[in-house]
Amino acid sequence: MKKSLLKYYTGVVFAVLLLSTSCNELDLAPTNKFTDLTYWTSEAKASAVLNMAYSQMFSAGYFFANERLSDNLYEGRGNTNEKIITSGQADAALGRFADEWRNCYEGIKTCHIFLENIDRVPNMDENLKTRMKAEARFIRASLFFRLASHYGDVPLFDHDLTLEEANTLPRSPKSEVIDFVRKELNEVVNILPTKQNYAAADNGRITKAAVMTLLARTYLYENDWVNVASISEKIMNGDFGHYELFPDYAGLFLPQNEYNSEVILDMGYVLTLRTWSEFYDAIPLSVGGRINAFAPTQELVDDYVMRNGKGIKEAGSGYNEEDPYINRDPRFAATIVHHGYKWEKGDKTISTIYIKPGSSKAAGASNLDEYAGPGQNSTATGYYLRKYFDPTAPAGMEAGLNLILMRYADILLMYAEAKNELGQMNEDIWNKTIRPIRQRAGFTDATALNYPGSNLQNIIRRERRCELAIEGLRLFDIRRWKTIETVMNGYPHGAKFAADNTQYIQLDMRKFNKDRDYLFAVPQSQRDINKNLTQNPGY
Repeated sequence: MKKSLLKYYTGVVFAVLLLSTSCNELDLAPTNKFTDLTYWTSEAKASAVLNMAYSQMFSAGYFFANERLSDNLYEGRGNTNEKIITSGQADAALGRFADEWRNCYEGIKTCHIFLENIDRVPNMDENLKTRMKAEARFIRASLFFRLASHYGDVPLFDHDLTLEEANTLPRSPKSEVIDFVRKELNEVVNILPTKQNYAAADNGRITKAAVMTLLARTYLYENDWVNVASISEKIMNGDFGHYELFPDYAGLFLPQNEYNSEVILDMGYVLTLRTWSEFYDAIPLSVGGRINAFAPTQELVDDYVMRNGKGIKEAGSGYNEEDPYINRDPRFAATIVHHGYKWEKGDKTISTIYIKPGSSKAAGASNLDEYAGPGQNSTATGYYLRKYFDPTAPAGMEAGLNLILMRYADILLMYAEAKNELGQMNEDIWNKTIRPIRQRAGFTDATALNYPGSNLQNIIRRERRCELAIEGLRLFDIRRWKTIETVMNGYPHGAKFAADNTQYIQLDMRKFNKDRDYLFAVPQSQRDINKNLTQNPGY
């Protein structure tokens, strides 16, 4: 079943052989081969182009890079594009700005080539053709939404461009782009099947619920709570297929449980054939990591509540700063590796991870994971990552684990947040949303499960952070909440391992300019080609 999914993602390998590029990012490959009249002779060839669009919809690189642009992770080594952005030093020539722009328009180009040529395929089943067109339209809509979320106003078009058009097309207002996205989603939802109506061999394809989840996000990012609540409620009611929380939080992210009842849309990977390797530089070195390039911050760690549901600074929480990792939210251990963590390997053997300076010597164990200061091979924050570790991955962490883009817990969290912001949160809604999420996580204390009645905005936001940590969504949450102006300004921290384990590690300062940094810069390379492209303020 997993290998059958691969056909929806390996089109990029086929298509790379056919690339023909130009200088303008709006006129990127594929061109001559896919538009050749002799190409569109079979369903298999049409599928290859749609497969390429699937592969261009998103990538593991951006999945984790977006998280590194938030206060959840800190990059301890090198000077990546994301570290330049978070330090406030980015300019319009930065590679991330150019790459994201290019990658999105590559995918849009592929969708247009597909949509404008699939009718050439002879004797193709009309129902299949109609469904595949809807899939391509969803992918195109998702890419335009991604562009608008990062850049604001962007060139909008619904057909394959000539080179002259690509070199002169101006930016369309963000509102027009979002209107286009919503119109497309509202149309294709009536065409696409539910998850349950797909065959097992079609696992990973776009469904009605995926369409509606993206539509909900277009409203969520604008704090349009009425529409967020309405769409989320319909998904919860089963209008677009049946979904439910998977019973095991840690198991949700393991390869044996892919395509489970909670997953709405994911990126499919298969060992040795299509893999990702970002965790090679995120897990402890003693269990197969290479170096530590990015690690959880103390600020993320501190947001995990105690098992009684109280924040670590609340009276009666039971938090002990000298023994900080006991009795914490069960999702903490499923996500973050701390000092003394019991790491289970793929062969079910257990090893203890020693991170506190000097601790491994006393235990007669490896010191590879110990915090050793800034710029070292080991963690810069005193923590490593566990969530999304693939225990079946070979040496080098070429993982075949799917990465989840949309899941049912997010729907419940969106609904809870929307109802609270509308002043409509009550015990019944809490019991349909936050309570089952916490029960699934492993909370049993009544004070963690029962409706709190007050401080709900903070509770829901913290719940969202901890439930969805390291899933690429935090950046967009702190942008829409406007808290990014605070949490990405100043010094992030690591564990209490500085000054002989008496102080919290102080990491490099981050800077966020509220008058500039909500948007990426329009790539300078594109403005040099197309004089009609304006620039975002501050760049």
